[in-house]
Amino acid sequence: MKTPLSLERLPDWFLSVRRSLPWRESITPYRVWVSEIMLQQTRIEAVIPYFERFMQAFPTIAALADADTDRLLKMWEGLGYYSRARNLQKAARIIVAKYGGEMPADYQALRALPGIGPYTAGAIASIAFGLPHAAIDGNVLRVMARFYDHHGDVLSPAVKAELTALVEAALPHDRPALFNQGLMELGETCCLPNTAPHCEQCPLKADCQGFAKGTAAQLPVRLAKKSRRVEQRTVLVPVTFADRPQVLLHKRPENGLLAGLWELPNRLTEEAPTPEEWVRSLGGVAERTTALDNAKHLFTHIEWQMQGIAVVTDRFSPPDGYMWVDANALRTQYALPSAFSAYTRALPAWLHTNK
Repeated sequence: MKTPLSLERLPDWFLSVRRSLPWRESITPYRVWVSEIMLQQTRIEAVIPYFERFMQAFPTIAALADADTDRLLKMWEGLGYYSRARNLQKAARIIVAKYGGEMPADYQALRALPGIGPYTAGAIASIAFGLPHAAIDGNVLRVMARFYDHHGDVLSPAVKAELTALVEAALPHDRPALFNQGLMELGETCCLPNTAPHCEQCPLKADCQGFAKGTAAQLPVRLAKKSRRVEQRTVLVPVTFADRPQVLLHKRPENGLLAGLWELPNRLTEEAPTPEEWVRSLGGVAERTTALDNAKHLFTHIEWQMQGIAVVTDRFSPPDGYMWVDANALRTQYALPSAFSAYTRALPAWLHTNK
């Protein structure tokens, strides 16, 4: 199939509209990698300050590999999906051990690293190394579905493979980085999701079948996702004022949801004991309790509906997997999932009025 002329001109269009972003101004494989991982499920505007702080804290792959994990997760706090940060460090340690601290200039070697899927490998290979590999994410699938007026479910493996093949066929081997970034830029600025695309601004409109047929706004097709499972959870906020205000945290298991992160103790409400019994099971004595506001947090497949309970206790020795932390250190040193942000934000004022 002959590549449509507008797709051939896409690299030049990208050069003409290219936004100034930190990871574009000084391109290295490491910076491309970190930026692509951060940009997963996160807006560009939100990523910029995180990226700049991350690069200052961990300027090299070796520095990332050697970083204290709690410090790394604290730097990531607010971006969510903490497994991304853990996989970055796992991959960094492999790169140091196997490749001397330099990212491999090979697509398959990149794919073998933790946390690097086909899209990220394609982005690193093309942008950092100039290798002719496509980078297919949701933005690109949306652009291609509209461009070719494709009405198949873009979440299905067969349709995704078909659209990927179309991108790979059009990919110019002499300018893969500009082509891939041009498709990404279109999806972020013109061919927007969940709304009518800005077709009049699009450099592909002369050849876009969705634009010609008036179907672009209805594409891409996505079959309905399963609804989230709702969990009612009780969140315990154990506090002691012995010596200084401290909060009891719990370390989640190394596998599963929010793996390996510190959290406020919580249980399914139907399984939760009374606050007094809960604290007693941990080895302490509850002195007084206060009901906190309800909160809600959405994960990909689960919705937590939470009722918080603050408990003032004595200063007891907690079991394995629990740790008392200074209330100030809680804000500055420990990365808690954003699921608990409603309670951590309210904690300083609550401590001040209840000590």
